[in-house]
Amino acid sequence: MMHRVYKYVLPSVDAELDELKLKARNIPDPELRQQALNSIRDKKFHCQGGGVYAAANLQYHAVLIRLIVALQTISDYLDNLCDRSTSLDGDDFRMLHQSMLDAVTPDAEVKDYYAYRQEKDDGGYLHGLVLQCQEQINKLPSYAKVQPYVIELVSLYCDLQVYKHIAKELREEKLLQWWETHRDCYPQLEWNEFAAATGSTLGMFMLFLNATDPALTTEEGQKFKDIYFPHVCALHILLDYLIDQEEDKAGGDLNFCSYYNDETHLVDRIGMIVSRAREDVQLLPESGFHRLIIEGLLALYLSDPKVQQQSGVRKVSKQLMKKSPMTRLFFLLNSVWIRKQQA
Repeated sequence: MMHRVYKYVLPSVDAELDELKLKARNIPDPELRQQALNSIRDKKFHCQGGGVYAAANLQYHAVLIRLIVALQTISDYLDNLCDRSTSLDGDDFRMLHQSMLDAVTPDAEVKDYYAYRQEKDDGGYLHGLVLQCQEQINKLPSYAKVQPYVIELVSLYCDLQVYKHIAKELREEKLLQWWETHRDCYPQLEWNEFAAATGSTLGMFMLFLNATDPALTTEEGQKFKDIYFPHVCALHILLDYLIDQEEDKAGGDLNFCSYYNDETHLVDRIGMIVSRAREDVQLLPESGFHRLIIEGLLALYLSDPKVQQQSGVRKVSKQLMKKSPMTRLFFLLNSVWIRKQQA
């Protein structure tokens, strides 16, 4: 698997991002241009991680890479526009994220996604990303069988992005109201864990991979979505928030790990989610691949240099890494090596 990642995935992701960087440099509006370039520069590892799903089916490797990189780039670009740019308008955030819903709906028409913001002229950058997703989706033989579940996950993702980026005094209230409409479906979760799960794109990428199977059924599509969401998805984003605690505190950003009572509570809850995620993926075809995804997530985030810079996070990391299986230790060493090569 790692041979496939190094030989096929990482070079293909780099090539895609190089093309997108050239397009981003030609965006006329300076604010939109800067946020597009920043998202590619600072969040490249999101595309690299998502691209791993293409390694599981080399026949569709090129299609999956172009689709995953385009959708993840939309996600990262819009996150910058909502988080680091000029607006706190929920209508603006909702309209921006309509582009993600259109990207996973092959027959959707592109729209004026900047309708509620001052900056508008991106030279066709966002439309191009949406159309790239649609073009690649049309090459997946069983996409119709997973489309309802992809749209469900994207819709939840869009809701989260709206509620977590509006005015600070409204964020928690809106998130809790949103949770009330979903809590009966996920009694094992706390509200912040559900919110975290909705912020992951991994369930979408897993369904893209499943859609390469011509024999896939709609029932299997729903089953596979339920296997990844919420536990694998929650683990992904909680680990991301775990290592970003100091950064988010300094920037006044909402962080879902800050809602745990103490370090013990945090470790217990993430530990439970890790266990549930491992159990869930055993029900998937090629379960070994998805188990590697879980161990890779733990290794990737817990080996991040940010961990060593935060004493509380460092202690939590050590507890989560106790009794590490050999696969996770391998990924941990591999993640450290990759970061040294990219430094």
